[in-house]
Amino acid sequence: MTKETYPQPGKFIDPLSDWGFRHYFDSEPNKEILIEFLNDLFEGEKHIETLERGPTEHDGDSEEDKRVIFDLHCRGSNGEYFIIEMQRIRQEYFKDRALYYTSRLIQRQLPKGKAFNSYQLPEVFLIAFLEFRMDQLQQINYFHDIALCNKSTGEVFYKKFGFKFIELPNFVKEGDELESERDKWFYLLKHMSKMNKIPKFLDKRVFKLIFKIGEVSKLKKEERMAYEASLKAKWDTQNAFDYAIKKTQEEEQAKAEAEKLKSAHSLKELGVLTNQQIAKSLKLPLEVVEKL
Repeated sequence: MTKETYPQPGKFIDPLSDWGFRHYFDSEPNKEILIEFLNDLFEGEKHIETLERGPTEHDGDSEEDKRVIFDLHCRGSNGEYFIIEMQRIRQEYFKDRALYYTSRLIQRQLPKGKAFNSYQLPEVFLIAFLEFRMDQLQQINYFHDIALCNKSTGEVFYKKFGFKFIELPNFVKEGDELESERDKWFYLLKHMSKMNKIPKFLDKRVFKLIFKIGEVSKLKKEERMAYEASLKAKWDTQNAFDYAIKKTQEEEQAKAEAEKLKSAHSLKELGVLTNQQIAKSLKLPLEVVEKL
């Protein structure tokens, strides 16, 4: 891909790029952005006053154990842990990965040794922004609030462990349709890179702060280079994924056409149907059937 084929960066830093995500949410001077986001996301379920950054990499207990790497990891004022992930490309075992990440974090917080005899566990929550649909047949729900529940009653069985998945492709609300502060965050994340100014419906102080620190023109030279490299990596990944999808669709279509030709040939050998009938039933050009 040549340099000219890349889109030009917009006025504001894209929060869905790796660099942009860290710029907004992993900035110590602007920690209040992440605190307000989490409080709005949990809508009273949690109240976070302060946050402490945690390590984003965790080695296993042995060389055979897989290293876990988080996009963002922090601890709330009440001892709860939050893992925040930006997932760009669909993974076949995404749900398994989410469970593995959270369980490893829980396991790492427990003291080692025989003296440990208490099973009181820390609170752990994983928040993931998904730029893909978990289920292509389900294109309505955009926010999934997941916890361990009693299937018979629907009551939450365990409140100290959960997932919050945001499927951004399913979030199609316009500005006048936003129903909550949480919706405003989702709208901001999805559309900020294409905006030229702050919309009136995003008049909250924390959003004004985000727009203030989000102007590409205010970046230092090194920051601008790092941001543009992050954007290109995002575009390259998406292009590679789109190409793979296109190739798969082409292969499936070619296979389907081959099956049609095979069926048409078999029908012609039976001599029961005319060429016109075969072409119509299999949706093939008449001249193709005539040449078989």
